[in-house]
Amino acid sequence: MMDRKIEKKKWTTGKIAAIIGGLVFLFLLVYLIFLRDNSSKIYVNRDQVTITEVKADKFQEFIPIDGVVLPKTTIYIDAVMGGNVKEVYVEDGALLKKGDSILKLVNTNLELSYMEQETRIFEAINNLQNTKIGLEQNKFMRLKEITGLNQQLEEVEANFGRMKSLYADSLISDEQFEDAERTYRYGKKQLQISLELQRLDSISASRRYTQIDISMDRLYNNMDMLRLSLGNLYVKAPADGKLSSFSIEIGQTANSGEHLGQIDNPDDFKLRANIDERYISRVNIGQEAAFDFGGTTYELSIDKIYTDVTAGSFQVDLFFKNGYPPHIKRGQTLQLRLKFSSQTDALIVRRGGFFQQTGGNWIYVLDPSEEFATKRPISINRQNTLHYEVMEGLKPGEKVIISSYDSFGDKDKVVFK
Repeated sequence: MMDRKIEKKKWTTGKIAAIIGGLVFLFLLVYLIFLRDNSSKIYVNRDQVTITEVKADKFQEFIPIDGVVLPKTTIYIDAVMGGNVKEVYVEDGALLKKGDSILKLVNTNLELSYMEQETRIFEAINNLQNTKIGLEQNKFMRLKEITGLNQQLEEVEANFGRMKSLYADSLISDEQFEDAERTYRYGKKQLQISLELQRLDSISASRRYTQIDISMDRLYNNMDMLRLSLGNLYVKAPADGKLSSFSIEIGQTANSGEHLGQIDNPDDFKLRANIDERYISRVNIGQEAAFDFGGTTYELSIDKIYTDVTAGSFQVDLFFKNGYPPHIKRGQTLQLRLKFSSQTDALIVRRGGFFQQTGGNWIYVLDPSEEFATKRPISINRQNTLHYEVMEGLKPGEKVIISSYDSFGDKDKVVFK
């Protein structure tokens, strides 16, 4: 019986199992190295985060500021003259007309000084008036003198005419004729001198009259000023308006120049706002602001900038452009939006707590399946109280997580349970 050669099987069960095991090991190795998601994850409930959609919309850069309502026009009331308060005629908040008396001061020293100066002025006026009367008297005395000289000259002239006729007929001596001639010439000369003196007196008197009138006007003006100074003891309203910041009591001493109160225009307002000093280089006259009140948006513009920085902020005055809300009151605070740009088309995302952790450099973006979100770098430019302007990294319609990332650590992926 011949022996039969038994051929060894090439694919044994063990061999096949070994090959399969090797392939599985190789696949696992490739998966672990190349295919497996190695990113760090955190599992959260979807309702524990805030998700919003990235939108293409209008964007305007602004900052919120608080504006305090103040009267647009304020006139301060100061004590021109010092004294003790004797009477108070009105109370704080009173509506006044220009010239209405507010209070009366008493200043004994001022009143005594006024009486002394008034007496001296009256004496000076009397002296000037006496001088003026003296000039008038001198004028009439000169006229009287000239009238007398004219009469004398007429008599001398008539006598000289007679003597001349008699001398021609040799009825009088030479000596008598010469005496008559000398008397006539003397009378004429004396009249000429008096007329010249009258002319000079008239010129001098005219100048004196002018000087006297100027001096008397000055004295009367001084008298008016004294009376005005005394009248300043009555403090009066400098304009129509509402009296405010007024708290003066009878018997109180008011020093010269002391601030006693103010008159506000009750029918017009402005806002005064504090702005962080970081924005001082970006704030300009005419810059616009707005706020909403009672369903209406009111527009304002910056009219004045106070560049002094105090406690990290500076102040501006804003004027209403098209009216102001009804029933607003002095001292009321309104929140404004101070605009730094006009509205422009932009890609925007709502503000949220994520910015504190990321600095606006990245954000969690939801996968289209909305089962998880992954980190993505982004670039944020401008911002306002509602939105950030996204420059790079996002597209309209994508959804992102904007709530705080404090509990996420530094995970690459947020998976929703």
